[in-house]
Amino acid sequence: MTAVEDGPDQAAVRLVEVLRAGGLTLGCAESLTGGLLTAAVVGVPGASDVLRGGVVAYAPEVKTHVLGVDDSLIARVGTVDADVAVAMARGALHVLGCDLAVATTGVAGPGPSEGHPAGTVYVACVMRSTSEVRGLLIDGDRAEVRESTVRTALEMAASVASSDHRGTVEASSSPDAVEGEEGTP
Repeated sequence: MTAVEDGPDQAAVRLVEVLRAGGLTLGCAESLTGGLLTAAVVGVPGASDVLRGGVVAYAPEVKTHVLGVDDSLIARVGTVDADVAVAMARGALHVLGCDLAVATTGVAGPGPSEGHPAGTVYVACVMRSTSEVRGLLIDGDRAEVRESTVRTALEMAASVASSDHRGTVEASSSPDAVEGEEGTP
């Protein structure tokens, strides 16, 4: 999936094309993906037309101080939660001044964290009038969990950015089982 080794990720290419066609800009707020999502977008020629930036918010304090996630939310639910993913995306929308923000949070592994098993992931995509959050339970090692999360985030962002999603709100806050890269239950 790395842009350097294999050329641009096709899901990232599609996202950049959809954003460009819609005249939209993108911002990323990443926790467990640690910059991989932003790097996938940057790997696409012409990404500078649509990408405003990315924030790697690995520590809870970065989520609260930089992205504006409410301290009380994290105290109540921890960092691995659908509402935290949405709050991270909303924060990126504000901080980065973009039209669409994507956020990732979860447990890459190898072991559990905050009472959640490895592979528990939340991805949120937010626009001013639209938000979607998806909970996933991804089977695989640390690298596979992170790569599958990036793929899901890219595909969700392209879907949300498309005109048929504007003005809707969709949510799935309980993790869906996903095996490996394909994303099939």
